[in-house]
Amino acid sequence: MNTLKSDNRSKLMLAAIDLMAEKGYKGVSTKEIAAAAGVSEMTLFRNFGSKLNLLEEAVDRYHYSIEMEKLFKEHIKWDLKADLYTICRMYHEIMQHNRKLFLIVLGDNELVGIREKAERHPRKLLELLTDYFNEMQRKNKMISTDAETQAITFMWMNYGAFMSQLFGASITKVTQQNFMDSSIGLFVKALTP
Repeated sequence: MNTLKSDNRSKLMLAAIDLMAEKGYKGVSTKEIAAAAGVSEMTLFRNFGSKLNLLEEAVDRYHYSIEMEKLFKEHIKWDLKADLYTICRMYHEIMQHNRKLFLIVLGDNELVGIREKAERHPRKLLELLTDYFNEMQRKNKMISTDAETQAITFMWMNYGAFMSQLFGASITKVTQQNFMDSSIGLFVKALTP
């Protein structure tokens, strides 16, 4: 794929995300997306075929499984506290960066197919965390426990923290850093031999 085509694809995805977050999926036309990206509507159709395909590719591209795979391959130190902080920080950074995508996909019942396809990202994170917890147990750096249960508990806890602030109204004055310090501290205390 040449750079110009790649640049157009990126511009179109980012324009679509911005406009759909503001007006909703149904409230934006392909013509508006193309104009905001500075390309023709034909370019949009040549690159994606439809508005739905454009959004679907944006969800695939800007979600977190690729970054998380890289994190687990390159930044794990096999220190429970340090690793959970690294994972947690990356997760919240990516989720914050992609908050507009969540608002779009969660805001329209017709996008259930995209939501179902996007589930591969948390499934991948669950796999990575489960493997990590299993390896920590093999290294005797973690108590014997069901690794998948601990992984999903960690994920749900962080997803809940993200979702509680997604729509702008926070239910607490607890900062994200305080949340991470407390939750990771509890995990480390409970799981360290």
